[in-house]
Amino acid sequence: MTQPVHPRIDHDRRRVFTALLPSAIAVAIMWVVLGFDLVYRLDLARFGVFPRTLLGLRGIALAPFLHGSVDHLMSNSVPLLILGWFTVYFYPKVSGRVVLVSWIATGLWVWAMGRESHHIGASGIVYALAGFVFFSGLIRRRIALMAVSLIVVFLYGSMWWGILPIQQGVSWESHLFGGLVGSVMAWFYRKVPPAHVPPPREDEPDEEDEEATIPGSDPGDEQASPPASRDQGPPDPMYDPSRTSSTYPWE
Repeated sequence: MTQPVHPRIDHDRRRVFTALLPSAIAVAIMWVVLGFDLVYRLDLARFGVFPRTLLGLRGIALAPFLHGSVDHLMSNSVPLLILGWFTVYFYPKVSGRVVLVSWIATGLWVWAMGRESHHIGASGIVYALAGFVFFSGLIRRRIALMAVSLIVVFLYGSMWWGILPIQQGVSWESHLFGGLVGSVMAWFYRKVPPAHVPPPREDEPDEEDEEATIPGSDPGDEQASPPASRDQGPPDPMYDPSRTSSTYPWE
């Protein structure tokens, strides 16, 4: 009796799509939240990070899902999909930790040192992923990973202007702290091996071998405009719609 022939599964192709799934789900949730906000006029920007206040701490968890407009979310969606895919595909062992630390650490820094404004948007995470992917490729000195770093520079090199306080209503603090967090994590996880890249050639010693030979070596923001008022219960005493800073990666 002959054995049934099963079609061969292309695991490499499957990984290409599964690596995109986490960031695609996150972006989809952001669009759903924005849709509810615009349709029902919920004014969700009031739940953003408001520095140095107790209620403002809730924004650390909520702010990445809140956006001031369709253009605002559109500018964050594409880089979040691409950079999220790079992170999960090439660094699967640390991708979850990188995203979680980027989320929490960037929010805490903004809460501790940002201006008194409701900071919203996912650009802090976008900048963190950009910094992580870019510096991880340079630190590891693998040709494939360095090529990915060059792609990040080519696609998003202009986004680094967003770390400067040069535009009114822009949460440059989220951009700056996100980039710093991602860069630090690239160094911290520098010895975690990447995936889906060719191993170093025999005539090119890897980083650990080189260290052993050295003696003594050990994805623009805009001001969110207040929507038409509705009765949403008691007003938040600290919320001022005129002081809301969104996060775009392009500014």
